[in-house]
Amino acid sequence: MTQAAWEKSAGAQLRPRRSGERLKFLVGGVLILGAVLFLIVSGTISGASFFITVDDLLYDTQYNGQSVRIAGAVLGDSIRYDAENLIIEFTIVHVPEGYTDLAEALFVAVNNPDATQLHVRVENSVKPELLRHEAQAILTGRLGADGVFHATELNLKCPTRFTEGGPEHQGIDPEDAILPEDHPSMGAGV
Repeated sequence: MTQAAWEKSAGAQLRPRRSGERLKFLVGGVLILGAVLFLIVSGTISGASFFITVDDLLYDTQYNGQSVRIAGAVLGDSIRYDAENLIIEFTIVHVPEGYTDLAEALFVAVNNPDATQLHVRVENSVKPELLRHEAQAILTGRLGADGVFHATELNLKCPTRFTEGGPEHQGIDPEDAILPEDHPSMGAGV
């Protein structure tokens, strides 16, 4: 009887792996585990927040000349759009960290005359629908020598857009609300 090339002979034995092969797998596993742990720890330490504040950018020299991700509240009356050249310019103000209600934090920030302000310029961009007063702007870019933040990426959050209604839907008596009558949250829902 002839044996096919793919068949093993009855007398063939499986040879045990040598200790050198086992060591390679062990070292490889330890390196992969170490890399994963490094990414977790470095992400936890340096990535505690997804963006920095206006005050962080302007008052902490470690960000000078670096591309950063920043967040602030949009001042609606500062929005300028040049449709011909696709340039958006507006001002954002510092929003303190640690707030529990984003809509209220944005409202308070834009109405604080002492809040730190930063002029923003975004080139080659169509004006987004959500770019309006009290929106949260999350921008990626660099602070220029001219004091203007030159953004390469613009994301916007408008928390009042996702509110089911005014303060009464949030368990607040409308007469006790700190929001003015023309605040977006006072509407019947968007």
